[in-house]
Amino acid sequence: MTVTIVPNTGKSSAGEVALRAAQILRSHGAAVLMDQALQPAFNIAGVQYLPFDDCLHKTDVILTIGGDGTILHVANLTLNYHKPILGINLGRCGFLATCEVDELEAKLSAVAEGQYNLDPRMLLYVQVLGDDDWEGHALNDVVVTKGRLQQAIDFSVYCDDILVEHFRGDGVIVATPTGSTAYSLAAGGPILDSQTKGIVVTPLCPHSLATPPMVFAQERKLNICVGQVADDEVFISCDGDSGYPLRAGATAMVRLSDQNVQLITFSRADQFQAIDQKLRSRQ
Repeated sequence: MTVTIVPNTGKSSAGEVALRAAQILRSHGAAVLMDQALQPAFNIAGVQYLPFDDCLHKTDVILTIGGDGTILHVANLTLNYHKPILGINLGRCGFLATCEVDELEAKLSAVAEGQYNLDPRMLLYVQVLGDDDWEGHALNDVVVTKGRLQQAIDFSVYCDDILVEHFRGDGVIVATPTGSTAYSLAAGGPILDSQTKGIVVTPLCPHSLATPPMVFAQERKLNICVGQVADDEVFISCDGDSGYPLRAGATAMVRLSDQNVQLITFSRADQFQAIDQKLRSRQ
């Protein structure tokens, strides 16, 4: 078993946790790799430092240290390598990260011995139609939202080229089942079982009482069309990355990606345990 550790360098405890993770993995016979660019900051005995692409080619598992944002970032970086990801949670919620710091010994020893489950998660593919053809993938969500404008914006949502919703508001969230517990939930969207093959469309602050969130089958093609706005006042983003500006009348096409991301879990109920232990604890 070969494991590549990817720490979030912005987390103060990431170095200490990376050291402990490497020690546990190596004590159970696993080889540990890290990006050679991290060696000055994370110089851990017994770890092999290689160019990041070489790490991804050689590894069996990617171990992220941070929060859900770290997992989302690494998932997009490593999409073409199809390697499963396990997250160690240093964040506030860590819905996707299925290993807490106090579980390191038990769960990393299980990983080193190959005793884990693979949970494939669907991705969304988005393309801005037109001259630019900007595109991206999202494990959580695709968000179209206004910038500095104070007034609401007109949005139209088409499903397989049929208009299903038109409203004025602040934006639109198109979420996967994985992302249904993130921004979409905060905006009033439903929680979907991560194994459900559906797409959630949640309006942001619609100026109407009759604009509910909608759930579409994964086979559907959705088009999000923007009304008349000033340049650089509406943006589209994937998984919280920096936004791409949309022009007036622009259309973003969203559909199921032909790729997926495999997350490492240890129980088929991990998502619902997270709902119980992490969401309910905020009340």
